[in-house]
Amino acid sequence: MRYLDGEGLAWIEEPVLAHDYAALHQLAQSTRTPLQAGENWWGPHDFRLAFNAGVRELVMPDVMKCGGITGWQQIAAMAAVYGTPCSSHLWPEVSSQLLCATPTAHWLEYADWWNPILKHPLQIQQGLAVISSEPGSGVEFDEAAVTRYAV
Repeated sequence: MRYLDGEGLAWIEEPVLAHDYAALHQLAQSTRTPLQAGENWWGPHDFRLAFNAGVRELVMPDVMKCGGITGWQQIAAMAAVYGTPCSSHLWPEVSSQLLCATPTAHWLEYADWWNPILKHPLQIQQGLAVISSEPGSGVEFDEAAVTRYAV
């Protein structure tokens, strides 16, 4: 990975098996390019194990895997303790709002995969997510579209 250090990469994502926290920490010590991990960790417990192993460069919880909103908040609090930048992994319609409440918010991973079945897809303007003013997550499915795409 040292060969990639001069390539201007923002990070290298998930370079080792998800739960090999020691290998991730060791690898981070031997490269200048930051390592990003967390999309395959399940809940705050996995993040605590990673932080305790010294993994503190970049994390990216997946709101669907990390315990939902409560799990995200717990992870964001741990990331804040270490000053670890916290990005999102998918489900940007919800993750964008959670990043607004994350002290070390970093990047929103945006994929428009859900747009065809959402009544009001997340809007992106000038590279930034426009947060919905709807109560809760603001996510509402277009039932006709869901039916149309159902198998």
